Amino acid sequence: MDWSTNLQMVAAGLAMGSIYALVALGFVLIFNAVNVVNFAQG
Repeated sequence: MDWSTNLQMVAAGLAMGSIYALVALGFVLIFNAVNVVNFAQG
């Protein structure tokens, strides 16, 4: 693999990790606000 492929893979991994972190943060904020696990997020 060359450097550009590795850089693309790192960028894609960071993007997916950021999306997962935002989803988890939404679940945590809603749970802490109302003490109910709500899976009906927009």
